[in-house]
Amino acid sequence: MGGKKWKRPRHSVLITSLVIGLPVLALSIAALMSNARLFILTLMNGLTLAALYFLVASGFTLIFGLMRNVNLAHGSLFLLGGYVGYSVGDLTGSWFAAIAAGFITVALAGLLLQILVFRYMDGQELRQTLVTIGLSIVLADIYMWIWGGDTYQFDPPEWMLFPVPMPIINAYPAFRLLVLLSAIIIGVGLWLFLNRTSIGAMIRAGVDDKRMLSASGVNVQRVFAVTFALGAGLAGLAGVIGGTALSIAPGEDVRYLLASLIVVIVGGMGSITGAVIGALLIGIAETMGMAYAPTYGVVFTFIIMVVVLALRPQGIMGKKA
Repeated sequence: MGGKKWKRPRHSVLITSLVIGLPVLALSIAALMSNARLFILTLMNGLTLAALYFLVASGFTLIFGLMRNVNLAHGSLFLLGGYVGYSVGDLTGSWFAAIAAGFITVALAGLLLQILVFRYMDGQELRQTLVTIGLSIVLADIYMWIWGGDTYQFDPPEWMLFPVPMPIINAYPAFRLLVLLSAIIIGVGLWLFLNRTSIGAMIRAGVDDKRMLSASGVNVQRVFAVTFALGAGLAGLAGVIGGTALSIAPGEDVRYLLASLIVVIVGGMGSITGAVIGALLIGIAETMGMAYAPTYGVVFTFIIMVVVLALRPQGIMGKKA
């Protein structure tokens, strides 16, 4: 007895998928039979929210999941992108200028954060956590000082506002479908970047063994700075898109930081595919909960997280440490 160790099932991904998937499938069929229009409309809204969560969490996956930098100011970067994008869009009248400004400004902020903060706290997770929590509090006050406590919402170009004909629900806003499409394109692009390019190979090698990569002549700090800037820029991009699809207001930084954490934990640290799966599960669970059980809707998200952690602690697509 003492010499044997209990081992987790080798097919834990399949088991986790079945434990989560079968009840969801049964409830979905029942909801579809009861009110097909409500179910499909809620499902589409869930997919749109999942796309937005993925855009935020994809950057968090690069910074926290892949580089192991505990950046709890990631939500503040999201909010910064939204505020800067709104200001530039209001000044220029161009939504695309707002997108560019949100991405570039936050990418530069992330670059500075990596160079001035994380570079000197490599591997010190507790210090990173405390410093970024403090930074997020300071930034929240600065945002309040500059932009006030108002709620802001972007207006996309008029050609994005037309209704797209769909069966059963009659029509669905084109912009929300474009958000879903942009998340798919960015997700595929990130996967190809990390798995099919030499820079992606250097990033993964640097995470596994920085000294060996540095000995081969690669500037590890430069690679990590570029990766951090990309992850932060994606948060800024999501801030503009989120401000268009929903809104930007004080407190949204905490909401999207928590969503990103849950998505990365459920999907698996450092996995773009896992971030996709996690965002889908959390986004759809949140909207379905709001539609069918608004009082207990938030519980669904935590049930998914508890089940995944119980059956597969490293996340659905995560690797064992």
